[in-house]
Parts: sequence; structure tokens; C-alpha cells
Amino acid sequence: MQTDLGRPRATSVLVSAAVTVGVSGAALLALWVALRLAGLDATRALAALWEGSVGSTYALTSSMLVRATPLIFTGLAVALAFRAGVWNIGAEGQLLAGAAVAAVVGLWWEPGLGVATLPTALLLGAAAGALWAGIAAWLRTRFGVLEVISTIMLNFIALYGVGYLVRGPLQEPTHVYPQSAPLPDLARLPAIAPGMRLHWGFVLAVLTAPALWWMLRATAMGFRIRAAGQNADAARVAGQIDTARTTQHAFLLSGALAGLAGAVELTGVTFALYENISPGYGYTAIAVALLAGLDPLGVVLAGLLFGGLEAGALAMQRDAAVPAVVVSVVEALLVLLVLAAARWRSASALLTRIAGGAPRAEEGT
Repeated sequence: MQTDLGRPRATSVLVSAAVTVGVSGAALLALWVALRLAGLDATRALAALWEGSVGSTYALTSSMLVRATPLIFTGLAVALAFRAGVWNIGAEGQLLAGAAVAAVVGLWWEPGLGVATLPTALLLGAAAGALWAGIAAWLRTRFGVLEVISTIMLNFIALYGVGYLVRGPLQEPTHVYPQSAPLPDLARLPAIAPGMRLHWGFVLAVLTAPALWWMLRATAMGFRIRAAGQNADAARVAGQIDTARTTQHAFLLSGALAGLAGAVELTGVTFALYENISPGYGYTAIAVALLAGLDPLGVVLAGLLFGGLEAGALAMQRDAAVPAVVVSVVEALLVLLVLAAARWRSASALLTRIAGGAPRAEEGT
């Protein structure tokens, strides 16, 4: 069976796109059947889902793509970590850390930084995400703490940390609302065009995906990450790769991408820090990365899909009286279908290898 280390580049992208389209269609069909069985107007619900996501220019540019932006960033973060064999479940906390530091830069440093406020906020937001991931990386290296546990715990610490900031040092001047003051104009990402909410952070997210894809495919660091993720022992023994250092670097870069997601969300969408600045983007990112087959280019497609689902959820609730939480069921179903498809492909490949090896065995007897 051909591994990812040797898979042709075009094949990887096509497989990712085909899987995304296939399981998406299956999930929507399952949703239609479930709504019908529940006695709801399934056709009307799916029509509302379509209208709320891509049914109009406004829905597309001011809702779907805006929601897809943090999902692409965090999906890339999770995909990179998983490719390196690091189970980073902490993209949510790293996103919150990035948003918090970007808020500090925008609110406290803007008078001194001037026009450099926005790029500084984005860079330090990414650095904050890397630092937050670095805590889990250090615990893994120094004490052998499983990153699944440490990153989940760090998510809660980041959440309560943001809660403290918006009720303490960063709370708005009237001290009535648990949020920060609005960011000044110099700390805000501009909209791509007047009259729409879509900002330049979406372009940055889309450009980050091929950059990460190229890094994984065409650089020595990318090869080390892929090798360590597929078989750490073989990479260390046969490839002479420092797998501990490689996974640490991947962990930090993963955290930086998630932190950048938080900084972009703050400076491009909310313009203020508050506790629920993320409705769970870091957790949804796991589904995005899995649906994309951990391929950075596929993450863009999966991020757009999940962004459309979340954008259409409110329209479905408003126009068809279908609870928005149904979209969460669809997202979970997408993940299950992806895992089932992966298991089926693995079993098919194994059977092919067994069948192909039988004649060779007979020839040698």
C-alpha cells in the first residue's frame, strides 16, 4: 500500500476533495431522512440551510465565509499536529490565548504602535497560541503527560483566563458588560469590500493553506513531520530524525496557527474580547481536519463546508423551525462517515495486498 510519504500531490488533493463531497452528500441525505422521520418539513429545512449559507451574496460573503475563516485556521492547526503524530485537542484554548493577547495589543499598545498595531496584534496572537501549545509540548517532553489531557485542561484555563480579563483588567470602561472596550480602527482588519463583513483574514487563511501544503510536501522539515507522524520509531532509527524535536516544532506551529485564528477573529469580526468569542471553533476544527484527510488544501474545502453549515443553522431554525443544534448532529455524522470510509479503505488495501501476495508465494514454491 502506498503511504502518504510517496503519494502523488495531485492524487492527495483529489482524494480529499472526493471524500469531502461524498460524505457531505451522504450526511445531507441522512439529515433529510431524519427530518422526515421526525415529522418536520425536510425540504423546507434544507432550502433554508442553503439560503442561509450560499443562497445570496450577502449570506455567502457576510456569514458563510466569515465563519469559515477561523475554521480554516484551526483546521490547519489540527491537521498539522495530527500529521506529526501529536494529538493537539487544544486549538480552542490556543485560539482564546491568541485573541486575548491581540486584545491587549490593540487596546493598550495602539497609541505607541500606530499603524503597526494590526500586524503586531496578529503576530503576537500567533505567538501566544504557540506559547500555549508549548506548555503542553513541555509537559509531554519533560513529564510524559499525554497531550490529549494537557491540551483539554489548558482549554479550560484559557477560557477562565479570558473570563478574568473581561471582568478585570480589560473590562470596558463602564464596568457593566463582561467584555473589553472596542478595538481602535488601527487594530482592525479591513473588509474586503464596502458593505460586507468578509475581511482580509479570509484571504490570509486561504493563502496559509497552500503554504502549509508546500511546506509539508517540499521541505525537509515537512518530510520529518510526515515521517515522525507515520512511524516515529522508524523515523528515529532508520531516518536518523530527532522525532522529539520535530514533534515539538509541529506542536508550536500548530498552536501558532490556532492563535492566529483567535487574533483574526478578534480584529476582523468581533472587535472586542468576550468569553464566548469562540462558539467552539477549536473543537469543530478536529472534524474539519479529519474530513479533509489532514490535507491542508482539503482543510479549505472542509472549512467552507462547516462554515456553510453553521451559517445556515440559524436560517434553518428561523425559517423552518428546526433546532440549530441539528447542524451539530450533521457535523458528528460527517466525522463518523469519514472514519468509516478510512476504515473501509484500509481493509480494502489489506485485502488487495493479501490477494496480490498469494500468486507470488505460489511461484516461489
